[in-house]
Amino acid sequence: MTKMETILPRQVFLTRGKGQHPQKLVSFELALRQAGISPFNLVRVSSIFPPHCQLISRAEGLKKLKAGQVVFLVMSENSTDEAHRLISASIGLAIPQDKEQYGYLAEHEGFGENEKEAGAQAEELAAEMLATKLGQAYSRHNFKRGRENYYRINEHLTVRTRSISQVAAGARGLWTTAVAAAVFVT
Repeated sequence: MTKMETILPRQVFLTRGKGQHPQKLVSFELALRQAGISPFNLVRVSSIFPPHCQLISRAEGLKKLKAGQVVFLVMSENSTDEAHRLISASIGLAIPQDKEQYGYLAEHEGFGENEKEAGAQAEELAAEMLATKLGQAYSRHNFKRGRENYYRINEHLTVRTRSISQVAAGARGLWTTAVAAAVFVT
Protein backbone atom coordinates (compact mmCIF):
# COMPACT_ATOMS: atom_id res chain seq x y z
CA MET A 1 0.00 0.00 0.00
CA THR A 2 1.41 3.41 -0.93
CA LYS A 3 1.33 6.41 1.33
CA MET A 4 -1.24 8.96 0.18
CA GLU A 5 0.02 12.49 -0.35
CA THR A 6 -1.37 15.09 2.01
CA ILE A 7 -3.38 17.78 0.29
CA LEU A 8 -2.96 21.01 2.23
CA PRO A 9 -4.12 24.15 0.47
CA ARG A 10 -1.68 27.05 0.64
CA GLN A 11 -4.01 29.69 -0.75
CA VAL A 12 -7.72 30.43 -1.00
CA PHE A 13 -9.78 32.97 -2.90
CA LEU A 14 -13.38 34.11 -2.62
CA THR A 15 -15.80 34.36 -5.50
CA ARG A 16 -19.50 34.66 -6.22
CA GLY A 17 -22.01 34.58 -9.05
CA LYS A 18 -25.65 34.36 -10.03
CA GLY A 19 -27.56 32.91 -12.93
CA GLN A 20 -31.10 32.72 -14.29
CA HIS A 21 -32.58 30.21 -16.73
CA PRO A 22 -35.79 28.19 -17.20
CA GLN A 23 -33.85 25.08 -16.09
CA LYS A 24 -32.44 24.92 -12.55
CA LEU A 25 -29.23 23.13 -13.59
CA VAL A 26 -28.44 25.73 -16.23
CA SER A 27 -29.08 28.58 -13.77
CA PHE A 28 -26.52 26.91 -11.47
CA GLU A 29 -24.04 26.59 -14.36
CA LEU A 30 -24.51 30.27 -15.23
CA ALA A 31 -23.85 31.22 -11.60
CA LEU A 32 -20.63 29.16 -11.67
CA ARG A 33 -19.62 30.88 -14.91
CA GLN A 34 -20.14 34.32 -13.41
CA ALA A 35 -18.08 33.19 -10.41
CA GLY A 36 -15.33 32.04 -12.81
CA ILE A 37 -15.29 28.44 -11.56
CA SER A 38 -17.34 26.55 -14.15
CA PRO A 39 -14.37 25.03 -16.05
CA PHE A 40 -13.22 23.02 -13.00
CA ASN A 41 -14.28 19.73 -11.40
CA LEU A 42 -15.53 21.05 -8.09
CA VAL A 43 -15.27 19.01 -4.92
CA ARG A 44 -17.06 20.38 -1.86
CA VAL A 45 -15.18 20.02 1.41
CA SER A 46 -15.97 20.88 5.00
CA SER A 47 -15.16 24.17 6.57
CA ILE A 48 -11.59 24.34 7.84
CA PHE A 49 -9.34 27.28 6.92
CA PRO A 50 -5.89 25.59 6.91
CA PRO A 51 -2.98 26.89 9.02
CA HIS A 52 -0.65 29.18 7.05
CA CYS A 53 -3.22 29.52 4.25
CA GLN A 54 -3.07 32.85 2.42
CA LEU A 55 -6.15 34.71 1.22
CA ILE A 56 -5.52 35.87 -2.36
CA SER A 57 -7.54 37.75 -4.98
CA ARG A 58 -9.94 35.95 -7.31
CA ALA A 59 -7.89 37.03 -10.35
CA GLU A 60 -4.67 35.67 -8.84
CA GLY A 61 -6.35 32.40 -7.84
CA LEU A 62 -7.99 31.77 -11.21
CA LYS A 63 -4.61 32.20 -12.95
CA LYS A 64 -3.28 29.25 -10.93
CA LEU A 65 -6.01 26.82 -12.00
CA LYS A 66 -6.39 24.85 -15.24
CA ALA A 67 -9.56 23.78 -17.06
CA GLY A 68 -10.64 20.30 -15.95
CA GLN A 69 -8.61 20.47 -12.74
CA VAL A 70 -10.09 18.95 -9.58
CA VAL A 71 -10.62 21.93 -7.28
CA PHE A 72 -11.61 21.81 -3.62
CA LEU A 73 -13.95 24.49 -2.31
CA VAL A 74 -16.44 25.43 0.37
CA MET A 75 -19.55 26.57 -1.47
CA SER A 76 -22.88 28.07 -0.52
CA GLU A 77 -25.70 27.67 -3.05
CA ASN A 78 -29.28 28.90 -3.03
CA SER A 79 -31.99 28.71 -5.71
CA THR A 80 -35.57 29.81 -6.23
CA ASP A 81 -38.21 29.66 -8.93
CA GLU A 82 -40.43 32.19 -7.16
CA ALA A 83 -40.76 35.62 -8.78
CA HIS A 84 -39.32 38.44 -6.65
CA ARG A 85 -38.04 36.02 -3.97
CA LEU A 86 -34.77 37.44 -2.59
CA ILE A 87 -32.13 34.75 -2.03
CA SER A 88 -28.58 34.88 -0.74
CA ALA A 89 -25.55 32.60 -0.62
CA SER A 90 -22.62 33.53 1.64
CA ILE A 91 -19.28 32.26 2.85
CA GLY A 92 -17.89 33.59 6.13
CA LEU A 93 -14.32 33.23 7.35
CA ALA A 94 -12.88 33.35 10.87
CA ILE A 95 -9.08 33.50 10.59
CA PRO A 96 -6.92 33.43 13.76
CA GLN A 97 -4.04 35.87 14.11
CA ASP A 98 -1.81 32.90 14.96
CA LYS A 99 -0.97 31.36 11.57
CA GLU A 100 -0.24 28.00 13.27
CA GLN A 101 -3.94 27.73 14.24
CA TYR A 102 -6.60 26.71 11.77
CA GLY A 103 -9.73 28.78 11.24
CA TYR A 104 -13.24 28.15 10.01
CA LEU A 105 -15.32 28.81 6.94
CA ALA A 106 -19.11 28.81 7.14
CA GLU A 107 -21.80 28.54 4.49
CA HIS A 108 -25.05 30.46 4.87
CA GLU A 109 -28.09 30.43 2.60
CA GLY A 110 -30.83 32.94 3.34
CA PHE A 111 -34.08 34.46 2.12
CA GLY A 112 -35.03 38.13 2.31
CA GLU A 113 -31.55 39.24 3.40
CA ASN A 114 -29.42 41.90 1.78
CA GLU A 115 -25.72 41.34 1.12
CA LYS A 116 -24.57 42.92 4.39
CA GLU A 117 -27.02 40.87 6.49
CA ALA A 118 -26.13 37.61 4.76
CA GLY A 119 -22.40 38.28 5.13
CA ALA A 120 -22.73 39.12 8.83
CA GLN A 121 -24.63 35.89 9.43
CA ALA A 122 -21.92 33.84 7.68
CA GLU A 123 -19.13 35.57 9.62
CA GLU A 124 -20.92 34.96 12.90
CA LEU A 125 -21.35 31.27 12.07
CA ALA A 126 -17.63 30.91 11.34
CA ALA A 127 -16.64 32.77 14.52
CA GLU A 128 -19.03 30.69 16.62
CA MET A 129 -17.67 27.40 15.25
CA LEU A 130 -14.09 28.49 15.95
CA ALA A 131 -14.84 29.83 19.44
CA THR A 132 -16.73 26.73 20.53
CA LYS A 133 -14.04 24.45 19.04
CA LEU A 134 -11.57 26.25 21.30
CA GLY A 135 -13.84 25.65 24.30
CA GLN A 136 -14.90 29.28 24.58
CA ALA A 137 -18.37 30.71 25.03
CA TYR A 138 -19.74 32.51 21.98
CA SER A 139 -21.33 35.97 22.18
CA ARG A 140 -22.53 38.13 19.30
CA HIS A 141 -21.46 41.15 21.38
CA ASN A 142 -17.79 40.28 20.85
CA PHE A 143 -17.87 41.46 17.22
CA LYS A 144 -16.20 44.70 16.16
CA ARG A 145 -17.49 45.74 12.75
CA GLY A 146 -15.96 48.40 10.59
CA ARG A 147 -13.38 48.56 7.85
CA GLU A 148 -11.93 45.32 9.25
CA ASN A 149 -14.19 42.91 11.12
CA TYR A 150 -12.90 41.16 14.22
CA TYR A 151 -14.30 38.74 16.74
CA ARG A 152 -12.73 38.63 20.19
CA ILE A 153 -12.83 35.06 21.46
CA ASN A 154 -11.16 35.92 24.77
CA GLU A 155 -8.72 38.49 26.15
CA HIS A 156 -5.82 36.73 24.39
CA LEU A 157 -7.36 35.64 21.10
CA THR A 158 -8.95 37.73 18.37
CA VAL A 159 -9.87 36.46 14.92
CA ARG A 160 -10.33 38.43 11.73
CA THR A 161 -13.61 37.78 9.94
CA ARG A 162 -14.75 38.48 6.43
CA SER A 163 -17.32 37.24 4.00
CA ILE A 164 -18.51 37.18 0.43
CA SER A 165 -22.18 37.10 -0.47
CA GLN A 166 -24.29 36.89 -3.60
CA VAL A 167 -27.85 38.18 -3.48
CA ALA A 168 -30.34 37.65 -6.32
CA ALA A 169 -34.05 38.19 -6.91
CA GLY A 170 -36.19 35.50 -8.50
CA ALA A 171 -37.92 36.15 -11.81
CA ARG A 172 -41.19 34.83 -13.23
CA GLY A 173 -40.68 31.65 -15.27
CA LEU A 174 -36.98 31.32 -14.39
CA TRP A 175 -34.83 29.56 -11.88
CA THR A 176 -32.47 31.93 -10.09
CA THR A 177 -29.31 30.58 -8.43
CA ALA A 178 -26.79 32.39 -6.22
CA VAL A 179 -23.41 30.91 -5.29
CA ALA A 180 -20.56 32.06 -3.07
CA ALA A 181 -17.38 30.06 -2.66
CA ALA A 182 -13.99 29.86 -0.99
CA VAL A 183 -11.80 28.10 -3.55
CA PHE A 184 -8.62 26.35 -2.40
CA VAL A 185 -5.41 26.48 -4.39
CA THR A 186 -2.84 23.76 -3.62
